[in-house]
Amino acid sequence: MTSRHVLPRLVVAATLSPLLMPAGPAWAQQGAPAVPGDARTPTAEAPIALNGFGAAIERARSFAPIETLQIAQDGETLVDEGFRGNRTDRAANIKSASKSVVSALVGIAIDKGLIRGPGQPIADFLRADFPENPDPRLTQVTIGHLLSMQAGLDRTSGGNYGAWISSRNWVRDALRRPFVTDPGGSMLYSTGSTHLLSAILTKASGRSTLALAREWLGPAGVRVTDWERDPQGIYLGGNQMAMTPRSLLAFGELYRRGGLGPDGTRILSEDWIAQSWTPRTTSRFHDGRYGYGWFIDTFAGHEGRYGWGYGGQMIYIIPDLALTVAITSAEDQPSARSGYVQDLHRLVSETIIPAAEARRAGAQKS
Repeated sequence: MTSRHVLPRLVVAATLSPLLMPAGPAWAQQGAPAVPGDARTPTAEAPIALNGFGAAIERARSFAPIETLQIAQDGETLVDEGFRGNRTDRAANIKSASKSVVSALVGIAIDKGLIRGPGQPIADFLRADFPENPDPRLTQVTIGHLLSMQAGLDRTSGGNYGAWISSRNWVRDALRRPFVTDPGGSMLYSTGSTHLLSAILTKASGRSTLALAREWLGPAGVRVTDWERDPQGIYLGGNQMAMTPRSLLAFGELYRRGGLGPDGTRILSEDWIAQSWTPRTTSRFHDGRYGYGWFIDTFAGHEGRYGWGYGGQMIYIIPDLALTVAITSAEDQPSARSGYVQDLHRLVSETIIPAAEARRAGAQKS
């Protein structure tokens, strides 16, 4: 199902968290087959109990919202665990973690010459959707500003979300919002900004963002199984994207490998990853740094990057340990206000990273 019929369920909880979103549609809970390239469960020859991450599994099990946990190091999937009947090969709604996916699509579009770069004005693609007599600053907004949440336009998230998705044209509604700050100023977390990126990708390519995601990211083992659309048929950049948790892990592994697919094929440029992971602003909601669709923080002394979706849909990458962690959680409770996201950060810092360090040290001795 890809329709607006699920949207009334989105309004109530949209004000609960700056990272959006409330309980997702039924398609996020339906079974979906694993796709080619999905990571697999550890074999009997490498049981979870012996790979050093058993403590992480047990600690994760104590978190009521958690549904799946996957851990990969050096390209090997060491943990592939579902909790309370959940499975890593069934589709989950990754919520705002999809903002990291949209960032990847923008990077690939730049690599393909469909977009000049992050400095290109959005007016080149969206001028027809500008309001009459627009604020002159609207012509100064760039693709990079949308990626880093620095467009300056009033947010469509939080208390504004319900009215935004109830509008007849989400793109035009986002563009006619008043400026709170100048473009390039403080970070204003807004799903509307990422939705404008989806509209730009559609206009630049002449194809739907879903089609682009499936074609461009499929070779990495990532398959978007479903995705919400706006009244004009533009896929909702930044929310309501379904994929299996294994696809989420594969997406993180694409970045961990520097943009290469499992077979070594170049999918995303290293330059775009570096640009995306460069801190550009600070989030007032989580006291951390933000790049192009990625949060940036330090975990147990290691620089990490992560995507974060409502409820605790997480993809962590710790480059110097060649470590990728994917977590999916129940969709109906906020992860920021409840403190759950901090539980997940501590799981990574206090349990997963020490096990990864020990595994790396053991490999160096052998």
